[in-house]
Amino acid sequence: MAEQPTRDDKFSFGLWTVGYNGTDPFGGPTREPLDVVHVVEKLSELGAYGLTFHDDDLFAFGSTDAERQNQIDRLKQALADTGLIVPMVTTNLFSAPVFKDGGFTSNDRAVRRFALRKVLRNIDLAAELGASTFVMWGGREGAEYDTSKDVRQALERYREAVNLLGDYVTDKGYDIRFAIEPKPNEPRGDILLPTVGHALAFIDSLERPELVGLNPEVGHETMAGLNFTAGIEQAMYHGKLFHIDLNGQRSIKYDQDLVFGHGDLHTAFSLVDLLEHGGLAGGPGYDGPRHFDYKPSRTEDETGVWDSAAANMRMYLLLKERAQSFRADPEVKEALEAAKVLEIAKTTLNEGESYDDLLKDTSAYEDFDADAYLNGHGFGFVRLQQLAVEHLLGARS
Repeated sequence: MAEQPTRDDKFSFGLWTVGYNGTDPFGGPTREPLDVVHVVEKLSELGAYGLTFHDDDLFAFGSTDAERQNQIDRLKQALADTGLIVPMVTTNLFSAPVFKDGGFTSNDRAVRRFALRKVLRNIDLAAELGASTFVMWGGREGAEYDTSKDVRQALERYREAVNLLGDYVTDKGYDIRFAIEPKPNEPRGDILLPTVGHALAFIDSLERPELVGLNPEVGHETMAGLNFTAGIEQAMYHGKLFHIDLNGQRSIKYDQDLVFGHGDLHTAFSLVDLLEHGGLAGGPGYDGPRHFDYKPSRTEDETGVWDSAAANMRMYLLLKERAQSFRADPEVKEALEAAKVLEIAKTTLNEGESYDDLLKDTSAYEDFDADAYLNGHGFGFVRLQQLAVEHLLGARS
């Protein structure tokens, strides 16, 4: 059975996750608020290593400087007492009424300036607490109507904002990178930078693209009908997986934020295998935080909150154990070879081969027997997938 989580597993939780009070669009809170010191202590007891937060999670929007500093000091003391760290910080540009049309891309120029000042202040706090990643989720950066937003100009304002933030951390000497968190919709009808691919293209347009990467979330890519593991592989291919949000999502619907693995278990298995082993053909894995961005169900009391937090970590460790078993199975290794999965790592062209050389190679076209692939040369993908499922279910050791 899976081991208990330790700090070496790099499991982290957002203050807004375990702190979720059960409010949804159809009903109010079902739990009392949790104090940040209590949250840090409980997460430490459970084996987590990190706490993340939006500014408004730690101190209410509109807090005085004294109120803000009091909460920062209390958090610092709790971190010192437990040994937890703050690996990531983000800013809330979506809850307060002022951000009803977004922050960086609001049609109202004064709101955009206010949003930038709010973010800059929180970047200073992130640096003070030693965070290395600053996540940007543009939940209100979008529109419901095509007539209400000039998307090209909105993207230019988005770019202007991120460029300014890049200048700021560079000039301040902060060791902070930015991670864009894509989402297709909710709360806006359409959100800018809705998927990993959209965000990658946007990052390429920035003045300091090396400072900006991605924070993909399981539920968000799934909401767009996309394969999350494939999206993460592309982010890793571009060297842009700066952070990751793990949760559960069952198909294309509202953002469920279930416990990790309580949605598409097949994808959760392939994702953990990827993060731990770097892909079927090998390669560097992911060494950053395994961050859980989920919401304890509003049906639960506080005991259920901590049970669900523990469940996230246990699910990851169980899947990691299953992935290790899958990798070590001789039959799996044989099936991978038979399916030519590892052959894709071999270059299609020979070393130094040009298109002229390829055109002269009759074995590549003139003598190639394409008809042999009719009821022949099967790849055995189904057998390979069945082996994966059997390991996932614990039917093979």
